[in-house]
Amino acid sequence: MEEGVTFHELIENEFELPGRDLFSYPVLSLAFVGDNVYDLVVRTVLLSEGNCKVNLIHKAKSNLVKAETQAWIAEYLLSKELLTDEEKDYYRRGKNAKTANHAKNADIADYHKATGLETVMGYLYVTNQEERAVKLCKLGIKAFRSEVE
Repeated sequence: MEEGVTFHELIENEFELPGRDLFSYPVLSLAFVGDNVYDLVVRTVLLSEGNCKVNLIHKAKSNLVKAETQAWIAEYLLSKELLTDEEKDYYRRGKNAKTANHAKNADIADYHKATGLETVMGYLYVTNQEERAVKLCKLGIKAFRSEVE
């Protein structure tokens, strides 16, 4: 990968994708991609923590990516004033977005908070702020793990 090129830029360049104005992305589309950004961070962290059976990694991953955990992380980031004003705006827009359904095993309030967090991750990804996305994930995951352990 070229020095100074983000993963998102690499994909755009390799596939010759047209640049898009951030405001042309529907908020739930940002959450759609942000869910995968968060998931990839979690999978990368868990993979690097040790060589263990994939079903154990999957169980640990499921605990960190479920709506309840994402909602906790979102509340933590907000309570500690760790989000910028723009990130707070994207969180609010994602949290308040009208969704057709929600996760079977999630409280509706947690589901909306998780969607807000995913929207922030999607916004950071499409604006090539992947370092910031990883930093927020790190702060949230570390705090969550400290809380439950």
